[in-house]
Amino acid sequence: MIEMELLGVQVEIPSNSPMLLLKEVSGAGRVLPIVIDGPEAQAIYRGIEGIRMARPLTHDLILTLLEEIGAKISKIVITDLRERTFFAEIELDLNGKSHVVSSRPSDAIALAVRREIPIYAQQVVLAAAGQIIETPLDDSDDFEVEAVAEEVAPDELLDEFKEFLEDLNPDDFS
Repeated sequence: MIEMELLGVQVEIPSNSPMLLLKEVSGAGRVLPIVIDGPEAQAIYRGIEGIRMARPLTHDLILTLLEEIGAKISKIVITDLRERTFFAEIELDLNGKSHVVSSRPSDAIALAVRREIPIYAQQVVLAAAGQIIETPLDDSDDFEVEAVAEEVAPDELLDEFKEFLEDLNPDDFS
């Protein structure tokens, strides 16, 4: 397993396809782009910004329920990539026992950002979908992703984003 950190969520214009970006904490500096849905992108953004609603939304409710029964999320793991679909697991500790729950990466990360839960990716996932960036990105980097036509399918969008990452250079972050 490789430890990852969340770079952020970017909404592609004009396709309005949100993309989650994770990067390796150490090592080859690979970035893992994951296309996600709008509601999960909003949930992740609210978690990053610490925005709390008057009533708990789904991810906040899940965390409250887990805390009430004494469960703690120990880590999130992006476990697999099959037919351009990413899979994740939420690892929980409850009463001294470890439990694993299958999840979409976007939902798992929406939980992780609310409690600073570590995020990992399996090596096979990074080998299949990770993109090596020669100049390491950090949280202060501001990047733009090229706009793509509305009729672009999500898998084509991912391919175009990979090409964008390959063409990235340090001057893009000035």
